[in-house]
Order: sequence, then C-alpha cells, then structure tokens
Amino acid sequence: MKNIGIDVKPPTKSCDDRFCPFHGSLGIRGKLLKGKAVSIKAKDMAIIEREYLQYIKKYMMYEKRRSRIPAHLPPCLGVNEGDSVMIAECRPLSKTVSFVVIEKLGE
Repeated sequence: MKNIGIDVKPPTKSCDDRFCPFHGSLGIRGKLLKGKAVSIKAKDMAIIEREYLQYIKKYMMYEKRRSRIPAHLPPCLGVNEGDSVMIAECRPLSKTVSFVVIEKLGE
C-alpha cells in the first residue's frame, strides 16, 4: 500500500482497482471535501451530497444549499449508502467523475 500524501486512515482490505489511490496508480491533488454517500448504485461510483451555507448580501443572511458530486468508489473501502466520507480531487476519470473517495468517516 502506498502513501497518498494525506493524513487519512488507510483501508484494511486490499483491491486490484487501478483507480484506487492506495493500491492503484491514481494521484490525488486539489480539494478535499466531506459529504454523505447518498447513492452507490453504479459500479465503482458513488454520489456524494454535501450541504453548505451561501451568504445572500441583499438580505444579510445565509441560505442552505447542497450539491451532488459523482466520485469513484474503490472496493477496498466498504462504503454503504448513508455513510459519511471524505473525497479528494483527482484527474478526470470520466465525463463527470473528477473525485475519488479516500476515507470512510462514519455511518
């Protein structure tokens, strides 16, 4: 297992996924985000939903927003729907996927 340069807990299982940052050759760069896995129906992919606050200057208050980010899901992490995860930016893996799940934070 290789060091990905980020202080995260490495997975206990191993896999032969070439897009796994721990066991494959995928490099990590850019943003680190936390969110909740809302859908893992696609093969090796998860939809991560994150909520954030957006400031509205005219009304001097915040509104709650959310975004859904498709991310590659390595099989060695064992993530289920509803789990909190951390995702990291990587090179584009497909038309919509530019993030990879690097850690399972909790349920």
